[in-house]
Amino acid sequence: MRGWRWGVVMLLAALTPAAAERIDQPAAWAAAKVPAPGPARIVGGTGLGCIAGAVALPVEGPGWQAVRVSRNRHWGHPALVRFVERFTAEAQGQGFPVLWIGDMGQPRGGPLPYGHASHQTGLDVDVWLELSPKPAVPAAAREDISVPSLVLPDESGVDLRVWRPRHAALIRLAAEQPGVDRVLVNHVIKRELCRTDAGAAWLQRVRPWRGHDSHMHVRLRCPAGQAECREQAPPPAGDGCDASLAWWLTPEARRPVPRPPGPAPQMPQACAGVLGTP
Repeated sequence: MRGWRWGVVMLLAALTPAAAERIDQPAAWAAAKVPAPGPARIVGGTGLGCIAGAVALPVEGPGWQAVRVSRNRHWGHPALVRFVERFTAEAQGQGFPVLWIGDMGQPRGGPLPYGHASHQTGLDVDVWLELSPKPAVPAAAREDISVPSLVLPDESGVDLRVWRPRHAALIRLAAEQPGVDRVLVNHVIKRELCRTDAGAAWLQRVRPWRGHDSHMHVRLRCPAGQAECREQAPPPAGDGCDASLAWWLTPEARRPVPRPPGPAPQMPQACAGVLGTP
């Protein structure tokens, strides 16, 4: 056994049992303020994983402004930073305003203490669906942003006072970017997209999920060379404008049953090395 694999084994052997147990504790990951050194390396999946060698998205750039930067959640795999740079540049080229970029991941990934069950491997980013012009202001002034919901309170449809075809165009632009696995939006937004664009190939990657009524959540596929990265199953074939979408209006979907008690899923053990690296 050679190279980094041997280093991981030695590091795991040196960890105390208490340190190894910390990998399941969100507070331990939030306390890591800088990334683990070395080349980018994703371990596990977006809902149960970590990343070494993460890089930070600059707090602003051509076409974007990072928001709520005090959370220290604008870290990701280099492929995710490149995605944000490319996507926002193309959006500007199509006449969109500067976009607000929300949470990506923590410096070493891992479970977050609040806000997300995913965003753990540096492949997820929230993009706010706020299309008004944005002045150049210091990052501190972007801590307390307010974005209206695009969905009516009873979830009977999009709110036509704020919804515009440009929202659909921005979601499409994200879904058609290279390397995108899926784009999560509120099921009402997905239904509106099905009403106007049924049959479009890009709709396969736009998936309904709770919340996401004022932002879209973009998730990338595992980059090449990341053997320990675990992807979700690919989205089902078709545009998703079928009975699976109607399910979101059922009582079962509106009042999900609590998960039955049982052992919690375990973090990959290799993440103990990512967390414990000085």
